[in-house]
Amino acid sequence: MDIDVKFSLADASKIRGIVDLCNEVFEEQTDYEEAIKIFNENRNDRNQIYLIGEYEGKIIAHSRIAIVPTIFKDMNSFAILNHVCVKPEFRKHHIASKMLEVIREICKNHECTTIKLWSRNFRVPAHTCYKRFGFQADDATFFSIDI
Repeated sequence: MDIDVKFSLADASKIRGIVDLCNEVFEEQTDYEEAIKIFNENRNDRNQIYLIGEYEGKIIAHSRIAIVPTIFKDMNSFAILNHVCVKPEFRKHHIASKMLEVIREICKNHECTTIKLWSRNFRVPAHTCYKRFGFQADDATFFSIDI
């Protein structure tokens, strides 16, 4: 069965739905008020994009796209994706692949030459989807430090 998902950029009215979805999928405890505050602080930044997929008025898919413009010729501008997710009961309908197509077009419109994706190691089924779409695991290590 093909599910007709409508993809669009989120506005402030959609943040609660995004938070609910990500809290479910990633077992997070994100607070609505903090999420809305951060969204509103960045709402005019064209390089901070929250993409949602809706089905029957409910958010069932999401990805955050961060466009990173650079001054470096070899690096060019690129995008980093995080919180790429589909509500569990809607998986196996190629919604993630459809969302990645929309993301690719958004990134092309922002003149990105590369899309990078951050995903935790335990999300093996998601990694299969990303590889099928054409993503490759970089020969790099993602470093982080808590501050």
